[in-house]
Amino acid sequence: MAVHSYVKLWVHLIWTTHGRKRQLTSELRPKLFRHMLDYAQHEKLDFERINVQPEHVHVLINLASDTSVMTVAKKIKGESSHWINENRMTAGRFRWQRGYGAFSVSASQVELVKKYIENQEQHHLRHSFEEEYRDWLQNYGMEEVNR
Repeated sequence: MAVHSYVKLWVHLIWTTHGRKRQLTSELRPKLFRHMLDYAQHEKLDFERINVQPEHVHVLINLASDTSVMTVAKKIKGESSHWINENRMTAGRFRWQRGYGAFSVSASQVELVKKYIENQEQHHLRHSFEEEYRDWLQNYGMEEVNR
């Protein structure tokens, strides 16, 4: 059978812990990283890069043509918070902040975004997450959304 649709949709997803609390400890982060990758594979989500920081997560995904950004965000956030709570991996109840950032990535910029996601530790030595997120909103012409 001939293929008649060719789709390559790169999306950079970012979401935070509730209240942007630095709850994702250095012990928890690699476990959550592995769990999210395993879950993504199980759900047939094409995660190209992922980086878990103390208060936020970055994911570069090649979005399937039959999957919405909202569906991916809801699945990965909901399942991962359930997993963290079920395994009592944080003090108290864990939850993600409502919503997420989703930014389109041009094919010509994929390698740059991969490096950006990989180098989050170094990046956050110079810029806080709040500064980073404000920059993203401004660069995408969305600064009024965050007011």
